Amino acid sequence: MERIIDVAQYIYTEYKRQSGETIDEMKLHKLLYLVQRESIAITGEPMFAECFEGWKYGPVCREVRMNYTEDGMNVPEIKKISLENAYIAKNVVWQYGSLASWKLSEISHNELSWKNSRKGLKKDENGRVLISIDDIRKDAEKIRPYDSVWDMYYDEFDNAEVI
Repeated sequence: MERIIDVAQYIYTEYKRQSGETIDEMKLHKLLYLVQRESIAITGEPMFAECFEGWKYGPVCREVRMNYTEDGMNVPEIKKISLENAYIAKNVVWQYGSLASWKLSEISHNELSWKNSRKGLKKDENGRVLISIDDIRKDAEKIRPYDSVWDMYYDEFDNAEVI
């Protein structure tokens, strides 16, 4: 299992590679949530153990929030993520990275997991309720995994350095 901070750095770097821009923190949190959901949809398992909280603009991970900088994650050592997890993360960045942060927030607001974490809260309250991994599993059921295209990209990833 990966550490969320390593996955966040991978997304940070991959987003910059694909777009030429620095990812903003809001977008990073939403892409991390989508990576977790896609991982469950494809592999049946979460990519990382760390949790999200249901904030007013969507899922937020406190560890990432505390370590995000415009230069990447502010931690002593970043570890490479596995080839399979890099594939999932890269595809999430490719599929959703061009969307505005606010659009990703709207997408997250349609997720059962986020809605359940917001029960009893006012619209503008951040909240600290953890998003249930079981609820993310339910959200993952609506995803059509793209792992059938793995072979098409395998050679590219096989020769690439995983960040």
